[in-house]
Amino acid sequence: MAVFTDHQIFDRFHRSKAKEKFSKTKALTLKELKTLQPGDFVTHIDYGIGRFVGLQKVENGGRMQEAVRLVFRDDDSLFVSIHGLHKISKYSGKEGGPPALSKLGTGEWEAKKSKVSKKVKDIAKELISLYAKRKASPGFAFSPDSYLQAELESSFIYEDTPDQAKATADTKADMEKPHPMDRLVCGDVGFGKTEVAIRAAFKAVADSRQVAVLVPTTILAMQHYKTFKERLGKLPCTVDYINRFKSDKEIKETLAKVADGRVDILIGTHRLAGKDVVFKKMGLMIVDEEQKFGVKTKERLKEMRVNVDCLTLTATPIPRTLQFSLMGARDLSIIATPPPNRQPVTTELRVFEETFVRDAVRAELKRGGQVYFVHNRVGDIESMANTILRLVPDARIGIAHGQMDGGKLENVMLKFIEGEFDVLVSTNIIESGLDIPNANTIIINRAHMFGLSDLHQMRGRVGRSNRKAYCFLVTPPISLLTADARKRMQTLEEFSELGDGFRVAMRDLDIRGAGDMLGSEQSGFITDMGFDAYHKILDEAIQDLKETEFKELFKDELDKKALVQECVIETDYELMIPDKYISNISERLELYNRLDNIKNEIELEAYQLALADRFGPLPANVLDLIKTVRLRWLAEKAGFEKLALKDGSLRGTFTGEENKSYFESDTFGAVLRYAQNHPKTARLKEQTKKLVLNISDVKNVKQAITVLEKVLAS
Repeated sequence: MAVFTDHQIFDRFHRSKAKEKFSKTKALTLKELKTLQPGDFVTHIDYGIGRFVGLQKVENGGRMQEAVRLVFRDDDSLFVSIHGLHKISKYSGKEGGPPALSKLGTGEWEAKKSKVSKKVKDIAKELISLYAKRKASPGFAFSPDSYLQAELESSFIYEDTPDQAKATADTKADMEKPHPMDRLVCGDVGFGKTEVAIRAAFKAVADSRQVAVLVPTTILAMQHYKTFKERLGKLPCTVDYINRFKSDKEIKETLAKVADGRVDILIGTHRLAGKDVVFKKMGLMIVDEEQKFGVKTKERLKEMRVNVDCLTLTATPIPRTLQFSLMGARDLSIIATPPPNRQPVTTELRVFEETFVRDAVRAELKRGGQVYFVHNRVGDIESMANTILRLVPDARIGIAHGQMDGGKLENVMLKFIEGEFDVLVSTNIIESGLDIPNANTIIINRAHMFGLSDLHQMRGRVGRSNRKAYCFLVTPPISLLTADARKRMQTLEEFSELGDGFRVAMRDLDIRGAGDMLGSEQSGFITDMGFDAYHKILDEAIQDLKETEFKELFKDELDKKALVQECVIETDYELMIPDKYISNISERLELYNRLDNIKNEIELEAYQLALADRFGPLPANVLDLIKTVRLRWLAEKAGFEKLALKDGSLRGTFTGEENKSYFESDTFGAVLRYAQNHPKTARLKEQTKKLVLNISDVKNVKQAITVLEKVLAS
């Protein structure tokens, strides 16, 4: 008697359950990453590192208020008003032991801050000088779009996503300015960055300028050449490429044409940065995945692009590039909206088992798809291909790696693209830019040996159509991995939604620190003060430089800037969310935090509607709490750095003498006029070297808003 199971008779496949399958409910959402739990370490930008204890009711002038309690060294407590939550951030430094708590009432934290600030200022100065040099150097102002540009854009067979349209518009606007462009377009794999590049390239060609497109791999150069040729085929534009598949003679001929101006767009690998590559009239340089190039190539690129417009495309910017963009040292466009019908890639962590590999490959072939199998060791790549052939005998298997002869590699790739191979066993040369909509399963062997950006890129090779795609990360048992490798795997599993490339990069910034931005000391600073506090100091240093040394360069930006960056509000009113309305403490804390970080009226109204929708009609003290945010905005406009609403009066303390421009402004003129016109209720006097405006008979938040509106309108 022979016994068969149904899947053997009908050749069905089992998809065995992962032992520890990651689910969205188990995932730490970004919201929860920010949510504080009692015992967490936090950084208060004014006082240093403490431990979060929780929310506590505090009596103030006979009324109850809610405050956040922090404990510092020697069990010193600090109560932070719910209007000051934006000064607290969860401590995230390098992993390891707990941070040293700060001591209240000593100058220790201030000294640490000023030391970091001084160091950060030096690096920021270099960066802004670079930016200033670019702004000041004469570039080429491209003319507005021609009818041919409109023809190219309307021939795109897909509809632009809103982000894609905005990135295109911003890039073209930058090109029309008289100084060189330096824009980073950060969009997830398959979200349409190449189309933005094609439109920018054609805009340059339409103005009789040449374009260099720099890509990290030989295969990508070939793929881009095909794409550009296809999109620009009917337009007056010559596209060519150089890579190692071409003979020396062919490359020489191509370079001669480039020097004569007979080639409009040249696509190539780092070979383009060679000294013998001379353009007749270069107008634009497009760099795809800058992080893949070596230091020498990057330095050469810097030289090449001083007076040339530059567009950089990336799916996961390296921490340093991202940091520069977040700091405003280069312009940033983020394409976060996925094309319609695109589905997220299901990402699973697996241990290498033959049955799992067999089932995964068979499952994909059953639905008529193709499979990538990434094995990053050329030495035994053939034996790995033989293993897969043994497991799935009817699969047609191709092998591709960087040490193969150019013509042979090109041939294998074309066969895979045309569907003549079912499985492509390759090294990570496939990670950049291959667009094969029919390949929707990728198995990455020894995934723990790759960096986060590489893994995200390789995952982006699948799921490029409306079919469900799978990415399997094959590693040794998770307990054997290093802490960083484990974090990388978890990050990829967690951020598998569409458009998560930017978050992956942000997490990479967290895991690795911000690159060699401040030399070796930089990670020490992050450990000392926590990532968010370090960022705040960085932003302050940059702002300070913009207002002093580089005043002329940022004149337009400074004119629009508010005179006071933040105003602290103190009040003895019962401004809080009552326990009866929302009983969950962490929910209340999250809502306070969100309210404190709201920046405009639209967000505030949405917050109010969402609150009423979730928890019912808003009690009076919650409405007053929301109005306090509007009051803070008005106080900042009026130039107060502190506003006290106590004992039926309003006291606004003005910014210090160092802010001379404020006392010469029209705003301060309006305050003086109000004080002169209302001598009975308004009084200006000096206290501890600061000017204070005292307005009596202000009984509630609503009255305070009305009074400040009148002050500003005087």
